[in-house]
Amino acid sequence: MENNHLLDTYLRRLRLPTFVDNYQSFSADAIQSQMSYPRYLLALTEYEIQNREQNAIRRLVKNASFPTLKELADFDFSRIPSLNKALILDLAEGEFIHRKRSLIFVGNPGLGKTHLMTALALQACRKGKKVRFWTAAALVNELMAAQDEHRLHRFIRAALKLDLIVLDELGFIPFTPVGAQALFTFFSEMYERVALGITTNLHFSEWVQVFGEERLTAALLDRLTHHAIIVELKGESYRFRQRLSQDGDHPL
Repeated sequence: MENNHLLDTYLRRLRLPTFVDNYQSFSADAIQSQMSYPRYLLALTEYEIQNREQNAIRRLVKNASFPTLKELADFDFSRIPSLNKALILDLAEGEFIHRKRSLIFVGNPGLGKTHLMTALALQACRKGKKVRFWTAAALVNELMAAQDEHRLHRFIRAALKLDLIVLDELGFIPFTPVGAQALFTFFSEMYERVALGITTNLHFSEWVQVFGEERLTAALLDRLTHHAIIVELKGESYRFRQRLSQDGDHPL
């Protein structure tokens, strides 16, 4: 018992919590199956590594602040026949993140832009990438608060440590001139340094409605669309069709 206590103490000092929790049960199995010492140690070490990797992914997913978790496997590609499924699956490999490119999903509300972007970002977390999800309105609010509190540079430095930044729902709410300028500054700093994933219901010619100033909008688009992967989703809103189906099931 004393030897076990000393071993537990040393393993904790070495930061091997999975060893502490499992070495006795693994040892019993090893004795029963006449496993060699190296094979026993290998099995225990593999279990430690697996747990560390799973814990790291959980931390990355938590830190990404996804509003909900979405999987590519749950996306019904048959609803949008014009959408290139092979391209989406290729994007899930994360090469655009490695190359620090922008990925922009354009399309009317209800077509699954957020679902797809969230699923791709979740896959990035599983590959060990640091991701942060914001709605456009939430990011602008955080930028303006950071600016008011004289910590904007610190906020941007932290963002530059990310691998992928997702900006959802760009175009739903127009920005104030101060908010538009703050977002322009943010995107300018991220340009070619952090991959960006953007969903928007507006075509690029309509972005001036959100940012207000034509010159600023043109400069922003120049950065965002340079080397960007632009995917347009066309079709009828899934939520709208679901509502029609429900109404059809319950006629007045």
